[in-house]
Amino acid sequence: MALKIRLQRFGCKNRPAYRVVVAEAAMRRDGRFVEILGSYNPIAKDKSSKVKMDVERADYWISKGAQPTDTVRHLMKVSRKAS
Repeated sequence: MALKIRLQRFGCKNRPAYRVVVAEAAMRRDGRFVEILGSYNPIAKDKSSKVKMDVERADYWISKGAQPTDTVRHLMKVSRKAS
């Protein structure tokens, strides 16, 4: 079971919002997931509400073998700086 930490899109058409989720690599982008770790709203006005992530849980899943995507890796760095 290969796990990925990746973005799952939700929201309206032309107004995307994303959840940061742990999911199996074989699952669809918006399919079944194991756990929600946070959210990312690229349209938000202020920087503090763009990324909300539980970095400690993300570190736990990485220690269990989950691989974050490049985008999620960047969002983790941003949320660590904000904390």
